[in-house]
Order: sequence, then C-alpha cells, then structure tokens
Amino acid sequence: MRITVIGGTGLIGSRLVDVLDRGGHMVVVASRATGVNSFTEDGLADALEGTETVIDVSNSSYTDAAGALEFFEASTLNLLTFGAAAGVRHHVALSVVGTARLARSQGGYFIAKAAQERLIVESGHAYSLVHATQFFEFIRSITETATRGRVAHVADVLVQPMAADDVAAAVAVTSLSEPVNGIVEFAGPEVFGLADLARRELRFRQDEREVVADPLGTYFGARLAERDLLPEAVATISPTRLHEWQTRVVVPH
Repeated sequence: MRITVIGGTGLIGSRLVDVLDRGGHMVVVASRATGVNSFTEDGLADALEGTETVIDVSNSSYTDAAGALEFFEASTLNLLTFGAAAGVRHHVALSVVGTARLARSQGGYFIAKAAQERLIVESGHAYSLVHATQFFEFIRSITETATRGRVAHVADVLVQPMAADDVAAAVAVTSLSEPVNGIVEFAGPEVFGLADLARRELRFRQDEREVVADPLGTYFGARLAERDLLPEAVATISPTRLHEWQTRVVVPH
C-alpha cells in the first residue's frame, strides 16, 4: 500500500514512518524538510500521486486560535482537495481526546483542531480520526508553560497519558484498517492528576521546582472540568506505563 505521511519527520510522524516501513508499505515522507508543505501546497500534488491513504500528523507551530486555525483550515482543505484529485481512499488525522470539550472551553488551539475535524467529517471523504491522550514526551513542555518563577501552576485535572511510540502504533493500526468515518480513541494505562504527573517528571530529571494543582489553571488556554482530558470507556488502552517510558528513553536535562 502507498501511504503518504504528512508531518512525517516530526515526533509522531518519524515513528509512524518506521512502523509502516517495517510493515512493507511504500511510504512517502511529506514535510517541509522533504520539500512538501501542506499549508502552501508546495510539493503536495507529487506527494499524493498514487497514494491510497494519507495520514495527517502535522501540527501548527502556533498555539493561539488565529494562527492555529489558519494553519489547520488551509492545510486540511489542501489535503482534502489534492487527495480527491489523486484518488486517496482513506484520510486519517491525529487529534486530541476531548477536542470538542476543549474547544467549548475556549482553548484557542483546540478550536482550531475542532475546525480541522469538522472539515474532514463534512468533506464526504472516507476518514478516520485518531484521538490520543497527552504524550509523555509533552509533560515537560506543559510544566514549563505553567511555570512562574520556581512554581508550576498546572490545571487541577486528571490525565491518562501515553508514549509517542504507542501513539504512532495506534495511528498505523487505524490507517491500515477500513475507514471508520468517525473517531477512535487511544489512551495510556494509568490515570494521574496532572500536578502529580508533572512532579514525577521533574523529580525524575532531578528538578526540584514545586508543582501545584491550581483550580484556576488552564490547559493551553482552556478551563477544564476534572475529567475533561480523559477518554471514553471504549478507548483502546496502550501498554506503556510512565515508569517504563522513563527508564527506556533519554530525557534531556
């Protein structure tokens, strides 16, 4: 099968390409690093030529509503338009568990993700939306964003994070299956308070900053109820636990 991975050199994309390569599929790695830009259309027609499945794991460099919305709307419309012309039969996109809830909470980035999903759903094309929970690899940036001085004020919410390797595996499995024309959810095997998770990650790196669960804290601009970041009961549970991930990866200091 010929598969084009949009964002194929990123955190998830590079892992996804490896999984698909090992499965014997013909993979087109599409990113700005390879001369393909889904936002500007550069190289997009060639990247999608003969492709049966397109997988969009690209991301906006902007987290504000306006910047992220501009990126996701333009990029998604281009992928749908060029994909239809190329005869793409399955459009797969990676998104976030709770996107609709987060968008309603005025999380600017998530308003853009919800718009991306809406374009795909309303396109009339066969599709699958992969909703994943937070990545272990993003715990540090979440904490950094919430830090003021020596204290990180993170949102007082529950999370069920997963490893990037497991996210890539989930996207691969979905892309190699028939389109679900809906959402499939994936999550890690453990539930944490976000403050506890951030604290564990800092201590593992021997960082003594304080972390507090702030009832007024936001998550990338969204105000959340305690369980808004958790998946539904039907979510597929990935295998990697936090301690296993910590002990098998090199965490930069």
